[in-house]
Amino acid sequence: MTLIRRRSAIVAAAALGATSLAGKALAQPTVTLRLHQFLPPQATIPARAIAPWAQKIESESGGRIKVQQFHSMSMGGSPPQLFDQARDGVADIVWTVLGYTPGRFNKSEVFELPFMSGKAEPASRAFHEYVQKHAADEFRQVHLLAAHTHGPGLFHSKSAITGLDSLRGLKVRGGSRIINNLLAKLGAAPVGMPVPAVTEALSKGVIDATTIPWEVTPSLKIAELVKHHTSFSGPTGLFTQTFALVMNRGSYNKLPADLKAIIDKNSGVETAALFGRAMDEGDKDGLAVAQKAGNSIVTLDAAETQRWKTTAAAVEADWVKEVQGKKIDGAKLVAEARALLAKYK
Repeated sequence: MTLIRRRSAIVAAAALGATSLAGKALAQPTVTLRLHQFLPPQATIPARAIAPWAQKIESESGGRIKVQQFHSMSMGGSPPQLFDQARDGVADIVWTVLGYTPGRFNKSEVFELPFMSGKAEPASRAFHEYVQKHAADEFRQVHLLAAHTHGPGLFHSKSAITGLDSLRGLKVRGGSRIINNLLAKLGAAPVGMPVPAVTEALSKGVIDATTIPWEVTPSLKIAELVKHHTSFSGPTGLFTQTFALVMNRGSYNKLPADLKAIIDKNSGVETAALFGRAMDEGDKDGLAVAQKAGNSIVTLDAAETQRWKTTAAAVEADWVKEVQGKKIDGAKLVAEARALLAKYK
């Protein structure tokens, strides 16, 4: 064989090998996962947690996983239906508020108790570990990716809330049954609703105030609708809500092993911390918007905060008694939650 013919043969073999490799790459399965949630894309969690999380998964999978994001309930249904949408396979992944489905997450509710937690990143680490240890059965119908909290909860109101007495009689939005019980104990008239409904409810006078963390206020235009914001002394907020990023079990189980490994790598405590960290950063931005608007921002002093804590203690007692009737040791779970919060403080 001449030198030229040998070189031609080598080039042809190399081309055949490249074609074969390309064919194998094309033969690798690709998956599109539909992610559904209730907030607009510019809100804190969609922009600062879900989007980078999805991009990381897509990158690490070499494009074999695509995460298709559906914002603001654009796949249909209402926010309280999101968990069931993941369970039933309507969506492959959802991000939802656990408190939107009362009575379903009894053990997880402990993190919603008054003055339980503060900054979202450490609290989210604590909550995810708590769920894994003490409430995993509440997520048995889905594949849990991450459980997290928001930062310190506070009031945003049309009239000033400068103490416990000024709250009495106000119609205040609450985001869970625990928070609504707290509002009632404090003398307010609780109005339960998912957070996307808050803007219209404030603008139409359905409510006088809302309980939400700072981070979600810009996307809801809260600083334009109210002029007063009231928080509390100390490291904890008045309340906390809990969230979960969950996946349909079938969607997870049918993934090939290498793609499952990528989902697993982007699940767990560190993913919970990512979502919590986004919440903490969003809190700073929400506060800055209210400050720029010239709104009144009040932090109740230690003595007044203690008055609220004393009144709110009845909410914890109610919860412990209630879950005891469901054969759950609520007092033990409160202690476990506080121990984990101290661990990650």
